[in-house]
Amino acid sequence: MSFSSANNVNSHRHRADGSWATSGQNGYTRSNIGAKLDGYFDRKELPMYKDKPYNYAASRRKPLYKGWRFTLAILGLLAGLLYWIGIFSSPSTRTKVKDTSKSTWSWLNSKPNPGGVDWDERREKVKEAFTVSWDAYEKYAWGSDLYLPNSKKGAQMTEGGMGWIIIDALDTLMIMNLTSRLSHARDWMTTSLNYNQDQEVNTFETTIRMLGGLLSAHYLSTTFPDMAPLTDDDQGAPGEDLYLEKATDLADRLLGAFDSDSGVPYASVNLRSLKGIQSHADGGASSTAEATSLQLEFKYLASLTGEKDYWDKAEKVMKVVDDNGMEDGLLPIFIYAHDGTFRGGNIRLGSRGDSYYEYLIKQYHQTSYEEPIYLDLWTQALAGVRKHLITYSKKSHFTILAERPNGLEAKIQPKMDHLVCFMPGTIASATTGGKTVAEAKKAGKWGKQEQADLDLAIELTKTCWGMYKMTATGLAPEITFFEVDDPPKMEVDGPFTSAELVEGASAEWKDDYIIKGQDAHNLQRPETVETLFYMWRITGDVKYREWGWEMFKSFVNYTQAEGDGGYTSLASVLDVPPRLRDNMESFWLAETLKYFYLLFSPAELLPLESVVFNTEGHVLPRFKLMRGLKTGWERKQRDKDGKIVEKKRPMGEHEKGEDEEVKVTEGEKKVEDEKKEDKREKKEEAHEDGTGESKKAEKTEKGKPVEGS
Repeated sequence: MSFSSANNVNSHRHRADGSWATSGQNGYTRSNIGAKLDGYFDRKELPMYKDKPYNYAASRRKPLYKGWRFTLAILGLLAGLLYWIGIFSSPSTRTKVKDTSKSTWSWLNSKPNPGGVDWDERREKVKEAFTVSWDAYEKYAWGSDLYLPNSKKGAQMTEGGMGWIIIDALDTLMIMNLTSRLSHARDWMTTSLNYNQDQEVNTFETTIRMLGGLLSAHYLSTTFPDMAPLTDDDQGAPGEDLYLEKATDLADRLLGAFDSDSGVPYASVNLRSLKGIQSHADGGASSTAEATSLQLEFKYLASLTGEKDYWDKAEKVMKVVDDNGMEDGLLPIFIYAHDGTFRGGNIRLGSRGDSYYEYLIKQYHQTSYEEPIYLDLWTQALAGVRKHLITYSKKSHFTILAERPNGLEAKIQPKMDHLVCFMPGTIASATTGGKTVAEAKKAGKWGKQEQADLDLAIELTKTCWGMYKMTATGLAPEITFFEVDDPPKMEVDGPFTSAELVEGASAEWKDDYIIKGQDAHNLQRPETVETLFYMWRITGDVKYREWGWEMFKSFVNYTQAEGDGGYTSLASVLDVPPRLRDNMESFWLAETLKYFYLLFSPAELLPLESVVFNTEGHVLPRFKLMRGLKTGWERKQRDKDGKIVEKKRPMGEHEKGEDEEVKVTEGEKKVEDEKKEDKREKKEEAHEDGTGESKKAEKTEKGKPVEGS
C-alpha cells in the first residue's frame, strides 16, 4: 500500500488572492416589501453551518441609505421592487415561489397502511429523494462545488474545484448501494480531483467534509465490500488505494494550518504553499469548533498510515485548549492561533462552539475507551451545560440549551441555533456508549446519573422537534428564541414537566417559541434528524422514527425545485406556498438524507458500538490504540471547583514559605490575563490583519457578543 504526500511545495509561501469567507448573511425572509427593505438596508450576519467556507448569501455591499440619505425617500419604493424580484441577490439567495399543488410524489398524501408501517419502504423513499438530487447535480453541475437547483447550474469555490459535493456524498452512495453513481464519482476523482492548487481553503470545513469523506469511503469500501461493490477498488486493483491516497495528499497540505506558535490551527491554509492563514475576521481568531473538530479525522488517518505526526498535531490542540482552565469546561467560541488563548466570553453550543463538545465524547469512543481523559472533559462540560446553560420556557417548560454571549456571569440568552440540536443525540450516545438502554441496564452500567442524562436528551429532543411542529411547512428555522421567565428558571429550580406538542394552529405551547423573520430560513440542516437517529437506536422508542418520517415528508413536499432540479433550501419556513432559495447544501446529501436513511434502516446497519460519525456525518471506525499511538498529555491539576491548581515547585526555586500548593485565585488570574491582553494589543497595533483593517479598531469589540458566526 503506497501513500503520496503533498508535492510541489513552494518555498516562497504567499497568500492566495481569494479566500473563503467565514461568515455569511441572510437573504430576505419576511413576507412583505417592508420586511424585504429591512433586510436590504440592515443585513445582519447569521450563524452558518459550523464555519462556512464560502459566502452563502448576497454580497456585502453597504446599505444604500448611508450614501444616499437625501434620495432614499425617492428610491425606496424602486429599490424594494427590484429587491423583491432578486436583482440585488446572489443566485444562491434569489427566491422562487413553489407550487405545492404539483407535487410529483403521490405517496405524500397516502393513508397509513392498516397492516403496519413498512420501514424498508420508507427507507426506499429516502433513497429516491437522494437520487433525484444527485441526478440533478450530475446532469446540470457535475464536478462543481456548488449546485443551484432553481437555476440548474453549478459554480466552483476554487479555480480547479474541490469535489465539494462529490466527495461529501461518497459514503452515502455506498450506504445506499448506488453502485453506478459511485463508479462515476470515482472516475471523476481519478481524472479531475487535484488538491495541488494555489488556493486558500477553510481548514475545518475541508477537514470534516473532504478529508472525512475520503476516509469514510476508504473505511466502508474495505470493511463492507458488498456496499456498492466495484472491481476497481478490490485488493490488488489499480484503484485499491484511491480514497486513502487522496486523503493522505490532502491531509499533508492541511497540516500547514497547525504551524502556529501555539499549535492551534489557523482558520485557513494554502493548499500549495502549505502556509496557515489567520481568519480575515474576528480579530484573526479561529473559531473554537474549527480548532477542536479535526481530531477524529487526523487520528484515524494516523492509525491507518502509522504517521504519528497526524496524531500529535491534532492532539496538541486539545492540551492547549484545556490548559486555559475555563470555568466548568465551557469555552468561548473564538481562540487565537498565535498564543492559544480565547477571545471574548461568548459561550454557546451553536455555531463556532458546537462540535468541540461533540468531539470530546467521540474521541473517547473512537479509541475504544482507551483515552479516559476525553470522558473527563466531556463529563465536566456536560455538568457545566446543566449548571449554566439549561433553562426552561415560560409556560410550557420546554428545556432550552441557551447561550451566554457575554460570559457565564452575564445574562442568559434564550436562543437556540438549529445546530444545537446535535446535542441531545450526543448526550444519549455518551450515556450508553452506543448500546441500547436495555443493554446498558442489563450490563449493570445504569444509575441515577445515566437516567438524568437520558432524561435531558429526551427533553431537548422534544424542544428541537417543536421547532418543526410549530411552522406552516413543518420545517425548522435557522434560529429559534423562547419566552422565559425573568429571572429565568434554571435546572437547579426543577424538575419541570414540559407540555405535550398537541396539534392545532393555536395550541398554547407554540406561544413559547419565537421565530424572527431574519431567522426563518431553512438550509436543509441535519442536526435534528441526526438526533432522532441516535434516540431511536438507543431508546428503541418508535416515536423518533415517526417524527423523522413527518420531517422527511415536509422536506420532500416543500423544498423540491421545479422540474428535475432536485431539492433546495427555503427562504422562510413560515410561508406556504414556500419561497425557494437557490442552493443545495452538500450536507443535504452527506448528512440529512443519510441520517433519514439510517433512521429507517435496521439497527444492524452500522451499529453505534462499532463506529463514530464525524460532525459531517462521515462514518469512521472505532479502533484500539496501536503503532505507538497514545494520549500524549495530561490535564493540569484542578480543585473541586474545576480551577487549575499550580503544582509544588522544588525547594530553591522560590522564596521560603512558598513550597505549598498555590491556588490561582480569580484576582490573580485576572491580572495575568490583563497583562497578556495588553501585550497582545500592543502587538496588534503594530500589525495589520489579513483584510488590511487595523486591529486597533477591534479593541472596542472585545467582550461583545459576536453574532452570525
